[in-house]
Amino acid sequence: MTFMSPNTDLLDRLLDPVGRALSFEAARRLVALRADADAQARIDDLADRANDGQLTPDERAEYESLIATANVIAVLQAKARTVLSETPAA
Repeated sequence: MTFMSPNTDLLDRLLDPVGRALSFEAARRLVALRADADAQARIDDLADRANDGQLTPDERAEYESLIATANVIAVLQAKARTVLSETPAA
């Protein structure tokens, strides 16, 4: 599940230097990055409960933090895909 916020354009610009610094191998690993099963289960639970309006204030803060983290990862993965697409095949 990808979460995007209105600040994604700024985030994209801030992470440009990171994207330019990625080696092919680092880009490949970043694209393959996924949450482990326990983390994904927690994210899914919070998402479901957020949609139902059932989060406590602490859970809402946790969920918002996870969304922000997912946005950073999504932007980095997009930059990694660009690196992979621009690297000549061996």
